[in-house]
Formats: sequence, structure tokens, C-alpha cells
Amino acid sequence: MRVLERRFQLSEHGTRAGREVFAGLTTFLTMAYIVFVQPAVLSAAGMDFGAVMVATCLSTAIATALMALLANYPIAVAPAMGHNFFFAYSVVVGMKVPWQVALGAVAIAGLAFVLTAGIGLRERVITAIPSSLKHAIAAGIGLLIAMVGLQWSGLVVASPGTLVTLGSLHSAPVAVALTGLAVTAGLMARGVTGALLWGILASAAVAMPLGILRYQGIAGVPPSLAPTFMQLDVAGALTPGMVPVVLVFFFLALFDSIGTLVAVGEQAGLMKDGSLPRAKQALLADAVGTVVGAGLGTSTVTAYIESGAGVASGGRTGLTALVTAGLFLATIFVSPLVRMIGGGYAPTPGGLTLYPVVAPPLIIVGAMIIGTVRDIDWRDPTEGIPAFLTMVMMPLAVSITEGVAFGVVAYTVLKTVAGRGRQVHPLLYVFALLFVLRYAFLRS
Repeated sequence: MRVLERRFQLSEHGTRAGREVFAGLTTFLTMAYIVFVQPAVLSAAGMDFGAVMVATCLSTAIATALMALLANYPIAVAPAMGHNFFFAYSVVVGMKVPWQVALGAVAIAGLAFVLTAGIGLRERVITAIPSSLKHAIAAGIGLLIAMVGLQWSGLVVASPGTLVTLGSLHSAPVAVALTGLAVTAGLMARGVTGALLWGILASAAVAMPLGILRYQGIAGVPPSLAPTFMQLDVAGALTPGMVPVVLVFFFLALFDSIGTLVAVGEQAGLMKDGSLPRAKQALLADAVGTVVGAGLGTSTVTAYIESGAGVASGGRTGLTALVTAGLFLATIFVSPLVRMIGGGYAPTPGGLTLYPVVAPPLIIVGAMIIGTVRDIDWRDPTEGIPAFLTMVMMPLAVSITEGVAFGVVAYTVLKTVAGRGRQVHPLLYVFALLFVLRYAFLRS
């Protein structure tokens, strides 16, 4: 106990070891759904399910432990929702980039995050992107995540005449997804900790008697990491066509990390005179975790807003994060359960693979993220139109990059046409020009 007291300064933060352990467990329960979702998402990019599951647990444990030891914050770090969809659907599926090259881009973005710490570039980038586009980017990612969740559940299916339409509400996968959605939403409305995880388990309980899931056991030997370990292709990511991809990975990591650190820091009473002490150490944990994760075989890791649940349970120091890290490390040994729940289901031979058990969290997370649209000034066309284009292009083009590109270009053009060009940060003009050149010369 004395070692923990000295290392994490428990008394100084008004907490004790038992409370920190409970808070760490709470944080784990609120974000454990990523263990099921991440392998399902990245397997759509052709990556090995089991290897991604192990990489997810290891990168989360390492990055969260770094957050605990470097910054002494009760904040967990894991592969980010939105980043994984950009990786799998925008870059690999949409742009037909090999997943090894995409991992290389993740590593480069992580290294850039580390190397720009001392020159103020990160702060300049945050200043350059207007608030309306920041909110629109978050909302667009939410729409994209929700759209994929609706497709994975079978609630939305392809239609030749209208692109998409409502699926059969009488099908077994839809019944499973609707059950999970109802349970998750109901538990969240009641303020139950770990609602997303319990919703996944409720879906699994319904899916088993319907034949969608087959029991494969709970614990077992961890899957091999070999299919993804050190498979990243950094050289392949250092090409002109990958520059926008690296930039988007960098932007997303920057926005998510700083936004989450400030939000959870305020909740935990860690802010001092409007700033967050040891913010550089916290951001370093994110960046190093991203580079390590790319080497292991998973997409960008970042601070998780779900850490707020642990803070609400009394977590105030890095001991909370260290407990969460330990639990993710232990999760490696329940790989049969993860594969059973996160695996796909094909209703017919050769048919579209559905993921009805893990689809509900995607829909719910999308609903949570889209709330940022309330902070956009829709009355100003120079703010509202770029924000709308950013949001709508992401799910319709199935690409976060295209949403960001359309929003940035529209924002700079409209502000300039309106005679308000001085409101546009010089860096944004540079980004807009790069996106225009990309469309003009680097796309067919």
C-alpha cells in the first residue's frame, strides 16, 4: 500500500487504493466492447480476427499503463472508434490500400504526433480547424459508424433503385440486433455502467438459440499474433497518395486525444488554471501507444471518453488506469468468447456477412457522437454548408477523408467569396489546396 501511495499520490488526490481498483473495473466494463468490435471491423480489411484481438488488448494495456505511469491520470487508452472505420472502410476497402500500408500510415501519424510535441504544430493545427468543422467531423464519423452498424445488423440492406432500404424485420439477425439495441439503450437511460457490454451479451444470449452463434468456449490459449505482428509497411505509406490518409489519422488522433483529456480532466478536477498538468506526458502515452499498436496490428489508439465512468466512480490517479490495463491484458485469455461474439454470420451461402451481435454498440456510439451538431452555427451559410458537406459525405462516400476534404474546401471557398477570408487560418488554405490537388491529379 505504501508503494502505491508513493507512486500514485493517493492521499494527495483524496482517494484510496480500493476506490481506485473499483474505478478501474468500472472503466474496463464501459469500454470492453472494443475487444469484440475492433477485430470485427479490421477483419473487414482482410486482417486476421484473432491477431487483431490480441493486438487490441496488448496495445490498450500498454498505452493505458503508460498513461498511468507517465501522467498519473485515471484515463484509459484504446483503439478509437471512428479511426478503425476510417482504417478499414475508407483506406483499405474504399481506396484499396493494403492493410499493411494502412498500418504504416498509422505508425507515421503516431511518430508525427511525438515529433511535433516541441514545435507547437499540434496547437496550430487545432487552431486552424474551425469549430464548426471539428463538430461536423465528429458528427460525420458518428453517422458513418451508425450506418455500418445498421448494415451489420441487417436493418439496412442494399437496394438497386435507392442504394439502400429497410431490411426484413422478421429475420433472425435483425431480431438479435434489435434486442441488443433495446437493452443497451434501456440500460443507458437507467445510467447502468457498462451498458454497451451488457447489450452485446444480451444480443449473444438471443443469438445462440437462433443458431447465429455457436458456443466455442470462454477461455483458451491466446491466438497467434504472427499474422499482424510487425507487418506494417512504412515505406509504402511514404507515397504522395498516402499523404491525406496520414494527415487524417493525425488530425483524428489530435482532436480525440485533446478533447478527451480536457473533458475527463475537468470531471476529475485535474485542470489547473484552465490547463491540464502533464498533458504532454498524456499525449505521449497516446502517441507511443499508436506506434506500438501499429506494430502489433491495430489502428490508432487514443484516450477513451468512457474513462469518465471510472472517474465518476472515484478514480483520480493512474492506479485506476493501471487496473484497467491489467484487465485488458487478462482478456487475451478469453479469445474463444471474443471470437464467438465478434464473428460474422452469413444468412445464406455466399451472402453478405452480418455482425448482429456487435452492431448495436455501433448504432449507439453513432448516436452519442452526433450530438456535437448542436454547436454548429447553422444560420451562417459559410459555417453550416461546409459542416453539412463534411457530415453527409462521410457515410455516403464511406470515407472520412472525403468528408474532411469537402468540408475544408467548401469552408475556404465560401469564406473567401463572402469577403471573410481573414477568418480562415492560413494552414486551412494550405490543406484546401492539397485536397484540390489530390482530386485533380491523384484520383482517377
